[in-house]
Amino acid sequence: MIVFGWAVFLASRSLGQGLLLTLEEHIAHFLGTRGATTTTMGNSCICRDDSRAEDSVDTQQQQAENSAVPTADTRSQPRDPVRPPRRGRGPHEPRRKKQNVDGLVLDTLAVIRTLVDNDQEPPYSMITLHEMAETDEGWLDVVQSLIRVIPLEDPLGPAVITLLLDECPLPTKDALQKLTDILNLNGEVACQDSGHPAKHRNTSAVLGCLAEKLAGPASIGLLSPGILEYLLQCLKLQSHPTVMLFALIALEKFAQTSENKLTISESSISDQLVTLESWADDPDYLKRQVGFCAQWSLDNLFLKEGRQLTYEKVDLNSIRAMLNSNDVSEYLKISPHGLEARCDASSFESVRCTFCVDAGVWYYEVTVVTSGVMQIGWATRDSKFLNHEGYGIGDDEYSCAYDGCRQLIWYNARSKPHLHPCWKEGDTVGFLLDLNEKQMIFFLNGNQLPPEKQVFSSTISGFFAAASFMSYQQCEFNFGAKPFKYPPSMKFSTFNDYAFLTAEEKIILPRHRRLALLRQVSIRENCCSLCCDEVADTQLKPCGHSDLCMDCALQLETCPLCRKEIVSRVRQISHIS
Repeated sequence: MIVFGWAVFLASRSLGQGLLLTLEEHIAHFLGTRGATTTTMGNSCICRDDSRAEDSVDTQQQQAENSAVPTADTRSQPRDPVRPPRRGRGPHEPRRKKQNVDGLVLDTLAVIRTLVDNDQEPPYSMITLHEMAETDEGWLDVVQSLIRVIPLEDPLGPAVITLLLDECPLPTKDALQKLTDILNLNGEVACQDSGHPAKHRNTSAVLGCLAEKLAGPASIGLLSPGILEYLLQCLKLQSHPTVMLFALIALEKFAQTSENKLTISESSISDQLVTLESWADDPDYLKRQVGFCAQWSLDNLFLKEGRQLTYEKVDLNSIRAMLNSNDVSEYLKISPHGLEARCDASSFESVRCTFCVDAGVWYYEVTVVTSGVMQIGWATRDSKFLNHEGYGIGDDEYSCAYDGCRQLIWYNARSKPHLHPCWKEGDTVGFLLDLNEKQMIFFLNGNQLPPEKQVFSSTISGFFAAASFMSYQQCEFNFGAKPFKYPPSMKFSTFNDYAFLTAEEKIILPRHRRLALLRQVSIRENCCSLCCDEVADTQLKPCGHSDLCMDCALQLETCPLCRKEIVSRVRQISHIS
């Protein structure tokens, strides 16, 4: 997608090689930036989971309450211009004086959606915030500012909170304790300022990010009785839906640590979630997100005794094509009917459908549930994706994607602007693949763009519907199981008319049941470490690792163990049984 040279600049100042990798990865996670290392899609694991602030205090407070990025009223207007990024401090320049942290946070939010050019200079605001966060006092200032000023209406607000916290140095134990003391969270605090939900939404987003970043003993220490009471209170029906959503996501991330999961489960959270899962089909798209996450949590994390799991009762009779749950990482949430997906992780998650086409004209639609960064379109058997490097749909020569948030078309990790307005919740995006004329056409609510043909210079067959998700994004796919909202005028076929899945193939098992099945699988001692089916009979050169079969080795460009480039593959005949 895009490579940020300023990530290297920022990381290389004085923080060491370890942070360099962290910065590149985290920025890639949120903005879909392309890393140098690639792998084929399907390597999965299932064992884890223009606002500017003035310097005056009055203006800061006013912006904290009123700053917002217009959505529905300005869809037909171009985005407001933002201040060009200023040059970062060089290695021999003195440290800058402390800046207006609220203004820097808002500057970052304003500029982040425009960073699609490899040659752009380092964003001044991010560099300065990073410098501030190198001390405990500065880190606390940045965190409090994120809670205070990120507006409720900006679709990238929560993702920018996570981006900035991940990009900042890891907080010390003292800094975490001071933050806990400053926030002083409990159930009563959750009921205060109910008319200003941005504060509670941002607080929950910060807590969720820290829980994910500090998994283990630090996460256990962070989940104090007061914070648990605060998050549970935010789940109650009197809260704003976006506060409920991010409180639930924070609890999910705390539950990545088993001791926290037990603590949360003992709080009777499942009783609250049972009420909220009824929102999964709500016409209000914010409530629909809450319902989706509540249902997913009840199926995968916070089980309720006596409740039937959703996959056991969902009607799949009319569905013949769905998202491939066996071809993704564990970080992507897929609905039990296999047609809705959501990402709440910091990685750039990708998924493709179960049906592949080689000829003819095909069409599918996507309903936008969230209006942030997603890249949706077409991928092939040869497409390469890597979630932790931000490598997704449209980031190689074998895929092409539509980005309705940044108003871009992506192909081979390069972008070009399109003329559609920014998408919003409830919009319908159409995807037409014409293999006869070798072209792709993208539609927004029936309004089509000029055809895209670049991908056909690299491949002409083996196409899947596919999508990549930035943090906190969600959409629903229609492969033809129900009528399309904006069918194109030309004759086309649908996946659902031609695909076939057995009853077993349609089942998307919850995590705990899938793990239970894996524990029952007997694996031979000398099997391939990737497919676990064939004998590990192949040695990679020059690194010498030999835990793979030849079929898997031929699909890799770098060794999965040491990341060295594979020059040749040698079958070891003596290992064949």
